[in-house]
Amino acid sequence: MTNCKKTFDGRAAARALPHAPGVYQMRDAGGALLYVGKARDLRKRVASYFSGSAKSAKTQLLLGKVADLQVTITHTERDALLLENNLIKSEKPRYNVLLRDDKSYPYIHLDDTHKFPRLGFHRGERKPAGRFFGPWPGIGSAREALALLKKIFPVRQCEDSYFRNRKRPCLQYQIKRCSAPCVGYISAEDYAEDVRQAVLFLEGKNQSLTGHLGRQMEQAAARMDYENAARCRDRMAMLKRMQQSQFMETAGGDADVLALAAKRGKVCAHFLLIRGGRNVGGKSLLFSERLNAAPEKMHETVLAQAYLGKTVPAEIIVRPSFAGRDVLQAELSRQAGRKVTIRCRPRSGGRRAAWLSMAELNAGQHLASHFHGRSEAMRRVRALAAALQLGGPPKRMECFDVSHTGGGATIASCVAFEDGAPRKSDYRSFTIAGAPAGDDYAALEQALRRRYRRVLEEGGALPDLLLIDGGKGQLRAAQKVMEEFQLGALPVVGIAKGRARKAGRERLFLSGRRAAVILDAHSPALHLLQAVRDEAHRFAITAHRRRRSRNTLRSTLEDIPGIGEKRRQALLMHFGGLRELRQAAAEEIARAPGISRALAQKVHENLHA
Repeated sequence: MTNCKKTFDGRAAARALPHAPGVYQMRDAGGALLYVGKARDLRKRVASYFSGSAKSAKTQLLLGKVADLQVTITHTERDALLLENNLIKSEKPRYNVLLRDDKSYPYIHLDDTHKFPRLGFHRGERKPAGRFFGPWPGIGSAREALALLKKIFPVRQCEDSYFRNRKRPCLQYQIKRCSAPCVGYISAEDYAEDVRQAVLFLEGKNQSLTGHLGRQMEQAAARMDYENAARCRDRMAMLKRMQQSQFMETAGGDADVLALAAKRGKVCAHFLLIRGGRNVGGKSLLFSERLNAAPEKMHETVLAQAYLGKTVPAEIIVRPSFAGRDVLQAELSRQAGRKVTIRCRPRSGGRRAAWLSMAELNAGQHLASHFHGRSEAMRRVRALAAALQLGGPPKRMECFDVSHTGGGATIASCVAFEDGAPRKSDYRSFTIAGAPAGDDYAALEQALRRRYRRVLEEGGALPDLLLIDGGKGQLRAAQKVMEEFQLGALPVVGIAKGRARKAGRERLFLSGRRAAVILDAHSPALHLLQAVRDEAHRFAITAHRRRRSRNTLRSTLEDIPGIGEKRRQALLMHFGGLRELRQAAAEEIARAPGISRALAQKVHENLHA
């Protein structure tokens, strides 16, 4: 159903709707989607927007822009929940809560198809064979868990290609982080026992593991195998120290605890992860809340976006109860193939209430840190405006840098800062072609033309201040391009490192001024310029190294007769990288798909020439 008029009559549109579950979409006069919502009763829900009762300023702003209402009737409230979630993620309506971080959580993967299983880090779809433990709140915590595992259980973490090519133990064996199964220093049975103990640890069965190690220690001591008895004793001691360092240890179970903190239109969602009864860390996500929604509605929206179509723990703990809890709980249970419980208002004084309080403290602290960082960033922006006499704080700054090796493989970078903070989604890198080798001015001009031609053609955001890493020459090159695009009024600043090339001695060359400006080394304005310049340099170097590495890899293999693009990709996919391929014997290379024994010998000889 569509009702599209210049003056939108919301009450009339609501009266035409049925008392049925479904999804409603509010659009502006240009057809852009403003807001998506679900309802158990479409007529009642939509009518509530236009009832005349007091609304928040942001809701009134939304309703003032609505020119079209579209609804989709669904069979059940569950169908409405799924459709709403899909539309929010695909269409990204301006006034909906939208979790920006939609990456998958990392896992620890046990490849138990191998005679000597490997424990490793995994992120993405869980397609490989074996067992997965997690998810963990971030890459750092997953790698920290792997490092702890190596200290207690010497299970290998090296790639299979590296494992196959060992002739003697590596450094991990020397520092007692691996039992060197690659060279036969441990039997398959003893290694399997180490793996079994590591799995018990990852499953959170620490009490069972400690008891098992105690029995092993007694048995080894009884048969006077004091070396094994000491190893079991040391593992038990490390496990007990690790348990004591945990803030809260419980009898087991996996749960996610969600807490929200809101302030000045920003919301922080903190997910505290409990795995095997242990607090393994948390993850905070920031997003904008444009309608001042009630806490229960916000919790429902965040839970739907965070877990529909994703890995779900057995239990999710939140503070407020919400109307759609039963529907969401049933859908998550169906998706997981087991019971999933959304627990609201946990009993005061219990462990769940303690977890929730911890998550709420973290959410509030993260939000406070965000606003403190924003406040500090804006202080630097205002100081920069005063120091350079810009007339007002620049909301958006862009900075360009050029990187090359001996004049070749030239890359130019552009980084963007808004309100003194990086806006990484607007970072761009430019592969420079046709410019004379080593000519930084020509490379800079090419990058600026490509950047601002596209911005002007597509209606993108122009900066209030343009920064260039360089001195007078780079400044003139930038001014030339700005005048070509009739952007001569845009202030441009060249940041030169000075004769000593030390931080704090920079000279600033401004468009329209002859003399260089030198700021105090402790000036917050200079600190901001240094941060932006260094970020542009870092981004340029990273892009340059990535390109150089890709070109080196491509040429290393493609210079070998008989190796084209498909075989090159097949070799790299089979071995996992050029380093592993270099370590492989000719017989192993011949096992790769599409590689004959003669061609494998050629590859081996070229890689070791």
